[in-house]
Amino acid sequence: MDRGASDDAEAEVARVMQICNACRYCEGFCAVFPAMTRRIEFGKADAHYLANLCHNCGSCLHACQYAPPHEFVLNVPQAMARLRGKTYADYAWPACMGTAYRHAGVSIALALLASLVLFFLVPSGNLFERVDPPGSFFTLFPHGTLVWLFGVVFAWAALALGVGVGRFWRDVSPGAPNAAAATETTHAILTLKYLDGGHGEGCNNEDDAFSLWRRNFHHLTFYGFLLCFAATLAATFHHYVLGIHAPYALTSLPVVLGTVGGIGLVIGPAGLLWCNVRRHPLHGDTAQRPLDRGFMLLLLLTSASGLALLAWRDTAAMGVLLVVHLGAVMAFFLTLPYGKFAHGIYRSAALLKWAIEKRQPSRLKLGGD
Repeated sequence: MDRGASDDAEAEVARVMQICNACRYCEGFCAVFPAMTRRIEFGKADAHYLANLCHNCGSCLHACQYAPPHEFVLNVPQAMARLRGKTYADYAWPACMGTAYRHAGVSIALALLASLVLFFLVPSGNLFERVDPPGSFFTLFPHGTLVWLFGVVFAWAALALGVGVGRFWRDVSPGAPNAAAATETTHAILTLKYLDGGHGEGCNNEDDAFSLWRRNFHHLTFYGFLLCFAATLAATFHHYVLGIHAPYALTSLPVVLGTVGGIGLVIGPAGLLWCNVRRHPLHGDTAQRPLDRGFMLLLLLTSASGLALLAWRDTAAMGVLLVVHLGAVMAFFLTLPYGKFAHGIYRSAALLKWAIEKRQPSRLKLGGD
């Protein structure tokens, strides 16, 4: 990680926040601006906290009288987006993996290629023939093998991401959470509250028109992911507790949850990719587009291959489709701590800090405080 580049990004956030703190026109737009008013200086921890609290809706850019071409060149969404990229890299664990964020496209491609090679080598049967019984994945890939492979990789990914976010949490010194703060944070996460532009009409994308498309596609992606995760839990319960083994009927809980979630994970990422391609370059950091688009495409491949596998699981195409799907899922797990997925975890931590902080008395003691 280039420490100089990170310092520049932190300094730019501090600069724009100091100007915004004098203006305060956007105070009601999102959580960033009321959190900003509780500070008069913006050190590293404050800058990273506010950057991750920003949802990049773009409203403040279009409302700002100091935005380009003004000589102040004030662009809050862009400054915040650039520093968020530095947050993920600076707090990555192990530290050497922070470079993966700068080479996201290559990292994802290599992870996918390695995963596909692995799953082409592992199967215990012929990938190009129908299996007996039809649709039985475990005829090709023993259940225990898959559990160990994915269990170890997922545990590592969760550990790496947890350590990074834990270090971020300690740096921002949030204070002790309570039930009220946790409830408010959960509501903000589940409703994507701060993607409404502060007025309920949505984000700015390619121009100054408001749109809820970006928020809606985020919802489809988020809840599609949760449903697919629930499908995995349901399948685990069926296998280990009920003693019912795959393949499951189309009307079974694991298949229904996975199908609905998979559809959400096709429409959502496809829509976000469409928004990303059309987005104005002033709305965010164009240097991070490979990170964004690589993540969306990987989610698309994962969900589309999963739905295709379900549709053709009783045919001779099942083996190859299974390899593609398992390879995509493994690549997702491998890059989970070092890709765009991290933004949701860091943003959730920032939202929790804000919910805690707003319930504490101001330490500035200015004027009538």
